[in-house]
Amino acid sequence: MAGNTGTRAQIVDAANRLFYEQGFEHASFAAIAAAVGISRGNFYHHFKTKDEILGAVIEARLQSTRAMLAEWGRDEPGPAERVRRFVEIVITNRADIQNYGCPVGTLTTELAKLGHPSRPQAVAVFDLFRTWLREQFEELGWTVEADDFALHVLAFSQGVATLSNAFHDGQFVQREVDRLHDWLDERIADRLSPSSHP
Repeated sequence: MAGNTGTRAQIVDAANRLFYEQGFEHASFAAIAAAVGISRGNFYHHFKTKDEILGAVIEARLQSTRAMLAEWGRDEPGPAERVRRFVEIVITNRADIQNYGCPVGTLTTELAKLGHPSRPQAVAVFDLFRTWLREQFEELGWTVEADDFALHVLAFSQGVATLSNAFHDGQFVQREVDRLHDWLDERIADRLSPSSHP
């Protein structure tokens, strides 16, 4: 049973990578099976359809995102530092983003073009980030603006990822990250200013 569980996890890992690098539509059963080193028959024992694999990949992404956010919560001393960790994703994952774009954005865009019924599940990864970022801004003292700020940071990450993929310009990415850090510093400074508390 452990072997079956291990093989299934390997299939999901391989599919996750191939969906990212080649796109969901272009990544074939044969390519996924070859990446894992198993026969087509063994493959079908675990997954009967590509949509089943897609569901497993999305669930794996949700789990890994939850784990990453929990790790940032443990590692960073406060909400501002946690937001900065999110902002730095475009640098941390620079090589992959330059080559393939954002894994979340590229999948949701492709599924939207296909009219695929799993698109809402894929968007759930964005929802996780949005909720988590909103909670950080709420902890920093914003209530009404917290969700707007969360979406601003998400939009930043998607825009930078798209242009990083288009231009392969690392200096641009660093400049934009620095600008987002400055924006966050300004928001926090305004929040702490005595004039902002009548």
